[in-house]
Amino acid sequence: NRRKKDDSILEIPSIPNPFPELCCSPFASVLSASLLPKATSRKKQVIKVYSEDDTSRALEVPSDITARDVCQLLILKNHYIDDHSWTLFEQLTHTGLGRAIEDHELVMEVQSNWVMEEETKLYFRKNYAKYEFFKNPLNFFPDHMISFPSETNAALSHSGILQMFLSSSTYPEIHGYLHAKEQGKKSWKKLYFLLRRSGLYFSTKGTSKEPRHLQFFCEFSNSDMYMSLTGKKISGAPTNYGFCFKPNKSGGTRDLKQLCADDEQSRTCWMTAIRLLKYGMQLYQNYMQPYHGRSGCSPLNLTPMRSISENSLVAMDFSGHRSRIIENPTEALSVAVEEGLAWRRRGCLRLNSHGSPIAMSNMGMSIHRSQSWFHHKISREEAQRLILQHGLVDGVFLVRDSQSNPKTFVLSLSHGLKIKHFQIVPLEDDGKLFYTLDDGHTRFTDLIQLVEFYQLNKGVLPCKLKHYCARIAL
Repeated sequence: NRRKKDDSILEIPSIPNPFPELCCSPFASVLSASLLPKATSRKKQVIKVYSEDDTSRALEVPSDITARDVCQLLILKNHYIDDHSWTLFEQLTHTGLGRAIEDHELVMEVQSNWVMEEETKLYFRKNYAKYEFFKNPLNFFPDHMISFPSETNAALSHSGILQMFLSSSTYPEIHGYLHAKEQGKKSWKKLYFLLRRSGLYFSTKGTSKEPRHLQFFCEFSNSDMYMSLTGKKISGAPTNYGFCFKPNKSGGTRDLKQLCADDEQSRTCWMTAIRLLKYGMQLYQNYMQPYHGRSGCSPLNLTPMRSISENSLVAMDFSGHRSRIIENPTEALSVAVEEGLAWRRRGCLRLNSHGSPIAMSNMGMSIHRSQSWFHHKISREEAQRLILQHGLVDGVFLVRDSQSNPKTFVLSLSHGLKIKHFQIVPLEDDGKLFYTLDDGHTRFTDLIQLVEFYQLNKGVLPCKLKHYCARIAL
C-alpha cells in the first residue's frame, strides 16, 4: 500500500511556474533584489560635536546625514527648544577660519575635505542671521554695491530682489573694492571686484568693467567660503572683516584665496550674494522647510515654534473663590509683572545660615552669574567674536564683566551690522546698590531686572534685547 501511495504521488503532474524568467534567468538575482525592499542598513559613523564651552558629544550617525538632521538630533537629546536658528559650524582652529554648514550639506562630505594637519572641529550653536536676508533683503544689499540688468526697473520691491537672486536667467551684479592677499606673498592689494554668475572677477584698470580689463579670481562650485574669526592676527589683513575661499581637498593654507572688506556691511553683502549664487533655490527651500505643513501661514510673519510643554501653559487667576483662565493677553502680562514685583518684595529679606536677614542688594551682586546671557571675565574681542558667530542681527546681546573697571559690567549688543558696547554702572543710594545704563535715570536692583526691562523697552539702547549668546553644554 505504501508503494502504491508513493507511485500515485509521483504520477501527479507538476504545476508549471507562471514566472519562469524570475527563477531560471541568469539575471534572477538582480531582478529580485531590485523588486524587494533593501534589507541592508545604512553605514554608520561616529562624529564629535563641540559646544561653546568646549564640551563635546560623540554621535553615531548614518553616513548620509545632513547638517540639519544633526542639529535636530542634538536638540532632541538636550531638550532644547527648536527656533530654527540652531546651526552646525565648521571651525579651522589653526587658521582662525569658520563657516556655517548649510542645512542640506552632508556632514560626512564636509569631513572628507578635512586636511590632516589642520585642527578642524564641528560646533553646535545658534546662528540668528542664517536666513535673515530672506526677511530683510534691502538691509543686506546697499544701493552702491548692487547693479541690476538694464531692462530691470531700478526700484525693486522686497520680493523683487529675492526673485532676481533666485532666478536662473538673471542675477544682479555685486561690485566694490576689496583687499586681496597676493598669492605666495604677505602683502595685500586693493582691487575693484565684480561678482557675476560665472564667478568673481577683479579689474586690472581701476573700476573698468570692460572684458579686456577683467581677470578671473575664483569660482565657487569646488570651494567653500569661510569667514575670518581672528581678524588681523593670523593673516595680517588690513582690516578685521576678512573672508576667503578654500578649495575642496586642498593642500592647506597655501591654496586659500583671501579677501578683506573695509566694513562689516560690505563683507556681509559679498558673502550673502556668493551664498545665493552658489546654492540658489536650495537655500530658499532650507529656509521654508520648517514651515511646511502649516497652511495659511507666511514664513515672513511666523514666530518660532514652541515646545509642547510651553503650549500647555496658560495664565490663571486664583485670587477669587474659583480659579479662572485669563484670556486677555494684556491682563495676563500685567498679572505677570505684578507677580514678579511681589516675588522681589518677598525676596528682599532672606535668611542666612545664622538666621539673620540678608539685603537683596547684596544678593544682587551674584544672582546674574546663573543666567545664560552672562559671560564671566571675557574680553571685548571674545565678546565680539561670540556675537559675530551667533549672527549680526539686531538685538543679539550678552553681558560681561568690564576689564577696564572691575566693579562695572558691559552690555555688548548687535545693531545695524555693528557691535556696540554699553557700560552698566553700579550706583549706591541710601545704602542700597543699583545698576544703571543712563547715569541713574533708570535704576535696577540687579542685572536680571535690567536685562528684563530692556527686553521689553528700547530705552537708551538702539534696539530691544532679543537674542542672547549662551555658552551651552552638550
